[in-house]
Amino acid sequence: MILATASVIIVSRHRAAALQRCLLGLAQQDHPSFEVIVVADPAGIAAARAKDMVIKLIPFDQPNISAARNLGLATAGGEVVAFIDDDAVAEPTWLSRLCAPFADPQVIASTGFIRGRNGISYQWQACEVDNTGADHPLPPRAATYAGTPKRAVKTQGTNCAFRRQSLTRIGGFDPAFRFYLDEADVNLRMARLGLTAVVPDAQVHHGYAASARRRDDRTPTSLHEIAASIAVFLRRHAPDAADGETIPAIEQQRARISQLLASRRISALQADSLRRSLADGWDDGMSRLLADPVPIIGAAPFTPGSGTGPRPGRIIAGRIWQERRLRDQAAQAAAKGEIVTLFLLSPTIRAHRHRFTPDGFWEQTGGLFGPSDRSQPRFRWWRFSKRVLAETLRVSGFRPTYPFE
Repeated sequence: MILATASVIIVSRHRAAALQRCLLGLAQQDHPSFEVIVVADPAGIAAARAKDMVIKLIPFDQPNISAARNLGLATAGGEVVAFIDDDAVAEPTWLSRLCAPFADPQVIASTGFIRGRNGISYQWQACEVDNTGADHPLPPRAATYAGTPKRAVKTQGTNCAFRRQSLTRIGGFDPAFRFYLDEADVNLRMARLGLTAVVPDAQVHHGYAASARRRDDRTPTSLHEIAASIAVFLRRHAPDAADGETIPAIEQQRARISQLLASRRISALQADSLRRSLADGWDDGMSRLLADPVPIIGAAPFTPGSGTGPRPGRIIAGRIWQERRLRDQAAQAAAKGEIVTLFLLSPTIRAHRHRFTPDGFWEQTGGLFGPSDRSQPRFRWWRFSKRVLAETLRVSGFRPTYPFE
């Protein structure tokens, strides 16, 4: 299959270290022809410039992800535009698999699955969104779906792609959505143009980094923009619901505040502050100007990087007390261009964790007898060699592997 050329757009603000790790993962993609576009604050631009990669750099330091994505979109030259967050890392096969459905001319969007902070459990799989902003789960399998302006597949911003001509035709993202429901708005506005593909094997690892709106454990510090986006979304897609006595999406956020308070993750003063931000955000969203996005005309030159495409994999495995030597070995192999997965096992039942390191290799740690999937029992007897083989088979669905050492 000949894959469509792709432009990968990353918006980053005040997270330069996370951006560098994201770019390191993109440098290992097996897609043969793609370009990288970074829209970032000055520190992010400097971090991206320090990488040995061909990158289109767009300075932008405002808290509006939709406006930033549109700047990236206007600079994109690929047939497909893909989006990933700066606090995420893509599996080496991510972009190829995300682009594959576009071989069907009816497909105008695709979205993949997302693993959470532990690198094992799923943070997101598949669902539809309706015109009130409510989610409706879909079966976790590969499929294509038609949508309507009232219900469509919801693409996740950290793992999605669009046919560039279709996205520019609707004017890209609406800057009235500075954060939250921005992709859902695009999904409903694009629904009549074609099909959306759910691609489970197109995977990224996403570990929610702290921002001006939340802590790194996802505890919110402000709900202003969430409430504002809910108001804008309802005004555009379900105006009658915006005038209701109660707004289910807002009530869900109020319940969220109560749950955070009950679990002692926030104080009573912080709960009051969140409630005020929710009310102020709703008023802000109800007063924001709603304008129909204008089509983005023209296409920029396509500027792919070099050295992309399939490359060999390597599995390195050992005991946790060998970690220093094995990590050095893994870093050296990654520096030579190999896709490296390191397994470090302890003689315990500790649950496994999986991450992409700043040195450019994947690392899985945990107990020899512990679960690497949350559906597994807390204890299972394994021989070391068979456990490494089982874990190798598990990750081989997403990245290249060789027999372990």
